[in-house]
Amino acid sequence: MKIELSLLFFVEAIGTIAFASSGAMVAIKKQLDLLGVIVLGVTTAVGGGMLRDIIIGNVPPALFKDPIYVLLAFITVMLLFITVRMNQKFLSGRHMETFEKIMNIFDAIGLGAFTVVGIDTAVLAGYGTYHFLIIFLGVITGVGGGILRDIMAGQTPYVLKKHIYACASITGAILYAGLMNRINADIAMLAGAAAVIIIRLLATRFCWNLPTAVKKQ
Repeated sequence: MKIELSLLFFVEAIGTIAFASSGAMVAIKKQLDLLGVIVLGVTTAVGGGMLRDIIIGNVPPALFKDPIYVLLAFITVMLLFITVRMNQKFLSGRHMETFEKIMNIFDAIGLGAFTVVGIDTAVLAGYGTYHFLIIFLGVITGVGGGILRDIMAGQTPYVLKKHIYACASITGAILYAGLMNRINADIAMLAGAAAVIIIRLLATRFCWNLPTAVKKQ
C-alpha cells in the first residue's frame, strides 16, 4: 500500500510541477509581477482540486488541510521565476522549445493523474453510483486549474480551443468510471490515466483539434 501511495504521490507531484510551470509561464509572458506569477502558478496547480472539493462539499478543500502540493507549486513557481529573471534568453530560442516539450509530457501525465484522482475522491466521498457526477469531477480536477488560470489572465481557456485537451480528460474519465466496477480498480485507474496521456500526447504531436463552425483560412 505504501508503494502505491508513493507512486500516486510521485505522479501527482509531476502534474503539480507541470501545471504550476504552465501557470507561471502564462503570467511571465503577460508581464505580471512576482505576486501575479505566484498566484497564477499555484492556482493552475491546485485549482481543479479546489473546485472539486467545493462541489462535493469537502470544505475546507484538501489543499488547505494538507498544503504539500501548494508548497510544491510555490517552490516550482519561484524557481522558474528566478530562472527567467536571471536569464532572459530562456524565453526565446531552443531553451523555451525544449522546456515546452518537457512540460507537455509532464502536463499529460498530470492531466491523467488528476483526472483519475478526482474520480477516486468522489467515490471515497460516497458518490460512486452517480456516474455523471464522478466523471464531471474527474474532468474538473484535471482541467479546472487551467480554466481558472486563463480566466485570471484574461484569455479564452485553452481547453476550449486547443488540441482536444478536455476531450482527453473526458475520455479517460469515462473509461475509468466504466471499468472500475468490472475489473481490478488499480488496473481500471491505470487504463483511464493512460488513455488521457496517450490522447493528449498524440493530439499535440499531430495537432488534433475539434472542428469549429467557422472554417479557418
